[in-house]
Amino acid sequence: MKRNAAVLAVLAILIGFAIYQNIAGARKEPVTAGEQASKANYSAPAFALSALDGNTYQVGGARDKPLVLNFWATWCPPCKQEAPDLADLYDRYKDRVDFYGINLTQSDKLADVRQFVSDYRLTFPILLDKDGAVADKYKFVFIPTSYLIDRTGTVREVVNVLTTAEWEKKLNALLKQG
Repeated sequence: MKRNAAVLAVLAILIGFAIYQNIAGARKEPVTAGEQASKANYSAPAFALSALDGNTYQVGGARDKPLVLNFWATWCPPCKQEAPDLADLYDRYKDRVDFYGINLTQSDKLADVRQFVSDYRLTFPILLDKDGAVADKYKFVFIPTSYLIDRTGTVREVVNVLTTAEWEKKLNALLKQG
């Protein structure tokens, strides 16, 4: 029963986000030949974003550690569902895997973002996609969406809400990939 409710919630968020993206005109151009694509076995699209902590974080190219990019918003029920798991996973994997939460600030309020981060005790960097440019580069369909990126800067997998056990399997596989 809980699983059915979760599936319905994800479906509702998917539809709502698709409508929002259509109205906002965020999906202006498809990925064309020669561009980086935000799917498995392609280079992660490069960007730099400022974060709640005042620092600027960059993605693109080789890294010291693998990276989990998690796109989310405060108004998203599945984002609230996975936030405690991500906080716990970050605490356990932070020495081996970087985690960046990317808030869709264009469709959110900064005060709500700060409250969400506090409520869920998120200690990994929370990047602010204020104009939606990074979301446009990654071309995901709904939130939350996470990209697992290896040390070479290649997207290895694109995932949505997972159980803690599923996350652990994926993170351990990402660590083995290099």
